[in-house]
Amino acid sequence: MPDRFVCDYPNPGSYGNRRPSESSGRATTLGPVPLDSSTATRRPGSGLAPLIVVGGLLAALVGAALVAASGANPYEIEGLPTPDAFTEHALTVVRVFTEIGCVVTVGSLLFAAFLVPPQSSGVLDVGGYAALRMASWGAAVWFIGALASAPFTAADAVGQSITTVLRGDVLFDLVGSLSQSQAWLLTAGIALVVLVATRFVLSWGWTAALFVVAVVGIVPVAVTGHSSAGGQHDVATNSLLFHLVAAALWVGGLIALLAHGRRRGEHLALAASRFSRMAFVCWLVMAVSGVVNALVRLPLSDLFSTWYGALVLAKTAALLILGVFGYFQRERGVRGIVEKGTGGALVRLAAVEVLIMILTIGIAAALARTPPPQLNATEPGPVELALGYPIDQAPTLANLLFAWRFDLVFGTAAIVLAGLYLRGFLRLRAKGIAWPIGRLVSWLAGCFVILFATSSGFGRYSPSMFSVHMEAHMMLSMLAPVLLVLGAPVTLTLRVLPAAGKDAPPGLREWVLAFVHSPVSRFLTHPVVALVLFVGSFYGLYLTGLFDAALEQHWAHLVMNAHFLLVGYIFYWPVIGTDPAPRRLPHLGRLGLVFASMPFHAFFGVILMSMQTVIGERFYQGLGLPWNTDLLGDQRLGGGIAWASGEVPLLIVLLALLVQWSRADDREARRSDRRVDEGTTDDLDAYNAMLRHLAEGKHQP
Repeated sequence: MPDRFVCDYPNPGSYGNRRPSESSGRATTLGPVPLDSSTATRRPGSGLAPLIVVGGLLAALVGAALVAASGANPYEIEGLPTPDAFTEHALTVVRVFTEIGCVVTVGSLLFAAFLVPPQSSGVLDVGGYAALRMASWGAAVWFIGALASAPFTAADAVGQSITTVLRGDVLFDLVGSLSQSQAWLLTAGIALVVLVATRFVLSWGWTAALFVVAVVGIVPVAVTGHSSAGGQHDVATNSLLFHLVAAALWVGGLIALLAHGRRRGEHLALAASRFSRMAFVCWLVMAVSGVVNALVRLPLSDLFSTWYGALVLAKTAALLILGVFGYFQRERGVRGIVEKGTGGALVRLAAVEVLIMILTIGIAAALARTPPPQLNATEPGPVELALGYPIDQAPTLANLLFAWRFDLVFGTAAIVLAGLYLRGFLRLRAKGIAWPIGRLVSWLAGCFVILFATSSGFGRYSPSMFSVHMEAHMMLSMLAPVLLVLGAPVTLTLRVLPAAGKDAPPGLREWVLAFVHSPVSRFLTHPVVALVLFVGSFYGLYLTGLFDAALEQHWAHLVMNAHFLLVGYIFYWPVIGTDPAPRRLPHLGRLGLVFASMPFHAFFGVILMSMQTVIGERFYQGLGLPWNTDLLGDQRLGGGIAWASGEVPLLIVLLALLVQWSRADDREARRSDRRVDEGTTDDLDAYNAMLRHLAEGKHQP
């Protein structure tokens, strides 16, 4: 991310181990940032290690005690063999410490990248570097725990002891057949990448990239657990994703803030203020998503009459206490730093909050091991098992328009993006700054298209019929990105947010600029790369068997929808976007890029209409929908939709591009006229004057 916050070294090996000194009391190569004596003699987060270890054991004991108090055997209820006591309890301990390692890694990287400012050169300050080292230790625990969780999860699933599973080829056979064990191995790989990278990273930009990688590491286990199976698994999985990411940011960020306070690091008030605002949002997301996830598994009538319901109420109460307690206590702590110049109160209050969080983790562990009452309910049908919800009626026009099922991920994202844009628009209006209404309408329309494509009847029927899926695909990849790009969100953000100032720490405005001018953005917006991603996605997804494999996984549908949106936005951003872009193409180049993409879309539709094999045939046949028996005809209809509907957004793009080109020429003409009226020479006059000057020089003796 090459801006004023990032420093990329041409030869990392020549710098050796130049890092903030932990013995001399000063930063040797990262700039003149002093360290007090207490900071110089402590390892990053060393004072928290006993608290984390004891807290992890306490969380495991609380979880085991609550499971035992329920009196239910989840293995008998689910018809599974019961493993030995050691394997059962060791799995709980391993999972608790793995989750602690995960949240410490995510929270420490969040702290280093966004809560404390880097130096002006882009290299991490002492506080950021200490948090980075703490993330390294957390990633080591995360990696070991995730690696151990794979065989323990396999042993738990088949009701065998861990020693039996670890023998010979048994482990490879079980891990190869269990999706959650595979997810743990993938998580271990991501944790290993973070662990290795944190030993070499020094710049703010790479730390922010590692933070994104660490957050991605939360996803594999979340989308392959118990929430991913059974009825309403789409809602359960989506809510669990929100819940786990918010929990990692909140708990991990608080631990990193507490460690920074114990080190008496600089910018504590700034870090606490930023974390306090983020923590409130995380608390709100965590509380709502947790309740939604629980209600999916628990009928409302059983909330007050079952042990599972009692655990849900206990966790909800703990979250409410944490939210209120944490908000007011952090506010008092920040005021103490500002008024008294000390963070002692904040450190003490944060330690108490961490202990309460540990109890909440124990309750969550008990919930994960306690069978919900609805397991004894009627077994869902094949459609509900595959999609997460039943489909009883044919996709008529009325059903496509009005049979809504809210998508927690993309529906929430559409509403939040629309709300943030409206807030920025109103703030500009309050300052007396004009903002084109057309951009506002375009952005809101793009958000509505996302909501409509994923939450209306189109989103409801999309996983079950290829033709409806193609309609949703066209809306997400061709129409929504066009409208969003025309809304100029980056320009609005830069106008609304104040600049940090020359000597002030970077804020959200500077982070947005860093991303816009980052190497990743420059690479993705290269015309060839953008064209290949935009057009090649159609062929790579549907003609290689990738779509067949993705149909059965809910998380794959989420990835596909996100891919459609992002690739479309990347393509249209340098073509018709008015936002600052890493690459500014001339209007003729933009026009050529649009024309280059049009034949590929049409050809893709023709291929689908002429194919004799059905894409995703096994999955669609397994659904057994009575109104979708002609799978080949439905696929040809989808090809016709891809061929026809794909051209309409491109025509809108051409129209917008021509209008922008015309306006650019008008602005240039007005600038030229002003230069003539002011008596200044234009480019042609300057060129002629230069030629006359050269000619006169040649004729002089």
